[in-house]
Amino acid sequence: MHQPLRIYACGESVLTIQLTDIISPEAHREVMALATYLHDAAFPFVQDIIPAYTGVSVVIDPIAFLQQYPDQIPEQWLQVQLHTWRWSAEQLVEHPIKKIPVCYAPDFAPDIIALAAAKNLSVDEVIQLHTQMVYHVYMIGFMPGFPYMGNVAEAIQMPRLSVPRTKVVAGSVGIAGQQTGIYPQDSPGGWNIIGRTPYRLFDAAQEQPCLLQAGDRVQFYAIDADEFALLSKATPKFFPS
Repeated sequence: MHQPLRIYACGESVLTIQLTDIISPEAHREVMALATYLHDAAFPFVQDIIPAYTGVSVVIDPIAFLQQYPDQIPEQWLQVQLHTWRWSAEQLVEHPIKKIPVCYAPDFAPDIIALAAAKNLSVDEVIQLHTQMVYHVYMIGFMPGFPYMGNVAEAIQMPRLSVPRTKVVAGSVGIAGQQTGIYPQDSPGGWNIIGRTPYRLFDAAQEQPCLLQAGDRVQFYAIDADEFALLSKATPKFFPS
């Protein structure tokens, strides 16, 4: 795409680099290439690098930055660092597809019947449309481990619930517009819940605590309630590598 980078400050400690206005797996590959470049550069005052849909946020220690560059403004410094950066498809290796089981039975999917009715589909057709896609993980947000994935087939896209639930069970798989996601822990939420996975999305005790990362590819497959119970007991507490 090679459109000019837009860099702006979000407070004293966060710089956001906007690469594009396009939301697509292809555009997001450029986002991930930039995140990788910044990570590999290992600037000593950079504390975190956060890829999102169309850009990357860089968390800095402002005091450490000023100690090293007392006469510079962070966003101008970053603009200079990225002046010659260009991305190419060869910079990234495509991630293997991670297969995630989901039980779409009504006890695990409180909104699937209403969604099917709203779209003039059978529940089986909703399941088929949801499982046939390979989803791109655009970002992790909302809470630790929550993956924002797309793009959902247009035939089953639904807006968020008008009244969010006060509790959505951990592992619940939802749809909101063209996005699908998985709740990593019990929490309030307004997405349409169409299933649940027995896999655990976040475990702070692990070296890599999040099951999914931005840039991953995911495909769901359907299991029944008995398989859900079996996998819940038999699989590791965290997603197998």
